[in-house]
Amino acid sequence: MEGTMVILGIDPGYATVGFGFVRYAAPRFAPGKYGAILTSPNDEFGTRLAVIYRSVCELIDQFKPDVMSVERLYYANNAKTVIGVAEARGVVLLAAEHKGVPVFEYTPL
Repeated sequence: MEGTMVILGIDPGYATVGFGFVRYAAPRFAPGKYGAILTSPNDEFGTRLAVIYRSVCELIDQFKPDVMSVERLYYANNAKTVIGVAEARGVVLLAAEHKGVPVFEYTPL
């Protein structure tokens, strides 16, 4: 599809991973599916990371994005929280690498 690009945007977290698809066909952007990957606080942390990884892989398989945009960490009040989010972000990046999807990283500012 020349001139058409599917972009998957990810807002990483370990409780909630936000995602949204956008299709770009010059000169227009069209919104696609969006939602959240939710993990249970009752599950072991490794299980939560596995849920995120599998879910991102499934989204990539289903919607076949050309690129991914992933939010970069920039601030945290709590070291435990930032470490958990960084680990969740890591499995998102791993899923993209595993599926061969280029990643562009941006701060939320």
